[in-house]
Amino acid sequence: MGTGRTLRKESHVRPCKTPAGKARKSKAQRARLVKFGMKEEDVKLMGDEDVRVLVQRPAVVKKLVAKKAAK
Repeated sequence: MGTGRTLRKESHVRPCKTPAGKARKSKAQRARLVKFGMKEEDVKLMGDEDVRVLVQRPAVVKKLVAKKAAK
């Protein structure tokens, strides 16, 4: 194991997440779900974690929207 400077210094590499940054990212992800075809009311009721999971899989979102439209 090394004992060099990289192991002693504090982690200043990554910037801290700010609440404003998180809100901006969440708003953009919710808008992306609406563009995929989900209803805006449904997206507003979802939690941030659920939104993140769905944004990662747009094909699943389109299938869900198609299934609800078929009903």
